[in-house]
Amino acid sequence: MRAKINRLSNYLCAVMLSFSVLAATEGIAQERHIAFGTETDFTKLVSGKKIKPQKINWINVNTASDTWRRDGDLLICSGEPIGVMRSEKQYENYILTVEWRHMEAGGNSGMFMWSDAKPGEQNRLPGGVEVQMLELDWVNLNTRDGKKPPIAYVHGELFGVGGVTTMPDNPRGERSKSIENRCKGKGEWNHYEVICVDGTIKLSVNGKFVNGISQSTIKKGYLCLESEGAEIHFRNLRIVELAPGVTTASQTADTVY
Repeated sequence: MRAKINRLSNYLCAVMLSFSVLAATEGIAQERHIAFGTETDFTKLVSGKKIKPQKINWINVNTASDTWRRDGDLLICSGEPIGVMRSEKQYENYILTVEWRHMEAGGNSGMFMWSDAKPGEQNRLPGGVEVQMLELDWVNLNTRDGKKPPIAYVHGELFGVGGVTTMPDNPRGERSKSIENRCKGKGEWNHYEVICVDGTIKLSVNGKFVNGISQSTIKKGYLCLESEGAEIHFRNLRIVELAPGVTTASQTADTVY
């Protein structure tokens, strides 16, 4: 009888320990979530019914606990260390609008569309299609052989990374550069509209469409925000989800748990 009681006691202790570990793990996971921005289903948006946009939850992938923080309506990224945080869910076809501003000359950041949210070992950044966010002074601080890179490289260049390939609208090698410079400098807000449909992305900068890619090999995945060495602020991020397309498993990023 005593042996049975001891076994039962050990079993109960193990169960209690498991629940404690699970609770602690869930607590950590909740601390890693940041609610920022909203999402709305397009069909509900045009239905005429009053709808409440849903909050978008973000999960830290490989940055520090203090890399990202909310300050009122702002999402502030310190830029250190290099890495990303990802959306809690995957997106396929959607319209994304966001405002951003760099706080340092030559600041670097961006967003990843249809991302796998799996950072590389060397560059710490995931696969997907990157929408570049470089501050205007980047070209002055990164001359090559005494020559400045083209200013169109700075704002809104689009390119596949991590094995994702695309067809550029305005080729700069395998990348697509903006055809007009509409970006503003540090401390000033820039407005991006990003339309992602069936492997095609069109980018509007401060009120005009200036860049795009098509034939992306990945057409559904996570949205990632990038920390890349400089403080950047985001606000007014909104996603309108559109109807899904004919997207195969090979064109969809793996689920991250």
